[in-house]
Amino acid sequence: MRTTVTLEPDVAALIQKQMQERGLSFKEAVNTAIRAGLTESGGRPFETPTFRMGFDPAVPWDKALALSGEFEDDELTRKLAVRK
Repeated sequence: MRTTVTLEPDVAALIQKQMQERGLSFKEAVNTAIRAGLTESGGRPFETPTFRMGFDPAVPWDKALALSGEFEDDELTRKLAVRK
């Protein structure tokens, strides 16, 4: 299939680099890049690293939003008391 595609400058530079490094034609470099980007088996799944943050029973992390709400309520009460 023949088509016209406009490549952004950074993409064109990457294609040129692949052409030089691998000795590919423009057509081969573009097709290889498209295949690599569109196939599912191109790599391993992304994993987010996790870290142990310790355990402090005084801070109920599973109730963080409720705790935040309480702090906000306390601050609003303090500000209203100062205004009077």
